Amino acid sequence: MVASLAKSNGKSNLSFRGWRRENGRVGVRNHVLILPLDDLSNAACEAVANNIKGTLAIPHAYGRLQFGEDLALHFRTLIGTGSNPNVAAVVVIGIEDGWTNRVVEGIAKAGKPVTGFGIEGTGDIGTIAKASRVAKDYLQWASELPQEECDISELWVSTKCGESDTTTGLASCPAVGNMYDKLIPKGIYGVFGETSEITGGEHLAKARAATPEIGEKWYKVWKAYQDDVIEAHKTDDLSESQPTKGNIAGGLTTIEEKALGNLEKIGRQCRYIDVLEPAEAPAKGPGLYYMDTSSAAAECVTLMAAAGYAVHTFPTGQGNVIGNPIVPVIKISGNPRTVRTMPEHIDVDVSGVLRRDMTLEQAGDALIEMIVRTANGRLTAAEALGHREFVLTKLYRSA
Repeated sequence: MVASLAKSNGKSNLSFRGWRRENGRVGVRNHVLILPLDDLSNAACEAVANNIKGTLAIPHAYGRLQFGEDLALHFRTLIGTGSNPNVAAVVVIGIEDGWTNRVVEGIAKAGKPVTGFGIEGTGDIGTIAKASRVAKDYLQWASELPQEECDISELWVSTKCGESDTTTGLASCPAVGNMYDKLIPKGIYGVFGETSEITGGEHLAKARAATPEIGEKWYKVWKAYQDDVIEAHKTDDLSESQPTKGNIAGGLTTIEEKALGNLEKIGRQCRYIDVLEPAEAPAKGPGLYYMDTSSAAAECVTLMAAAGYAVHTFPTGQGNVIGNPIVPVIKISGNPRTVRTMPEHIDVDVSGVLRRDMTLEQAGDALIEMIVRTANGRLTAAEALGHREFVLTKLYRSA
């Protein structure tokens, strides 16, 4: 490794240069977002981003006629996205002022610059013009924000795997687990999720809670998904959904096999200290958390980014290409064929674990080194290739 895990004066020797935000959180990117409240405002946001080079529009599909918990999740995700420490400033555009201002007010609580615009009564052209002027000012302001040296303990690292196969549970997921075993004790925040994908390993996941009460809280979340979603809506079984066709092609024949590989991501020593709702920010201090999420890659990463996580680690076997607009997604693979046929998508090659010329300790260290390099500005493969998947989780039909 280029950096040591040893501690000096209470801090590890692992550090990175990040942007400290107004609320004290540290980001590893410095985005100016043009954030649509709803699907009707996507075009205006993309026009602003086209006018002001260097800003980032993140269009999405929802935001009209939602209600109840579905609406609450919508706001939590948008506000959390704008509040993420990788974001310097935000312009919000919505069809009307009421809900637009609700997002603006939520992001403003993080202390960063944010301005909202409603299209009704003005139209696209006028709104785009006004928003573009603000976006230009924000971008120039953000371009001069200084970076500072930060200890690794200030980093929030999330994880989710995708296109899993037999190599995922043997190499890339254990590499993430080894990373967490080493960095969680240093004070980082971590999170894992994928509620449906733990089916068959639920007893193991429950046992990894920090306390019996947290384990029961987790089990209620998992059981509710089984009863209220899967059993209530499946037509026969989960074939081709869990595991997917790609999983099956990679040798995972049952959801139980997939679950056991998935759980390798939390290592041998870590215990999760709380169970989060989708897009909910952790509130119990440093440590590993569980978040109730979909197992769909883009949805899961979007929810974790909205909770405030700044770097994402993504083990893949068959070769998932997922990225995210605001959070760098680090791909780890232990599949020699994927590393050979899709090298442009892989950031960390741990296929040596299968050849027995790399230990899991070395795989974890290689991932930690890549996390530090990414935090210091190295573009991930997904960033370099332009992957900006941003998918909101929708709970039920709109009104």
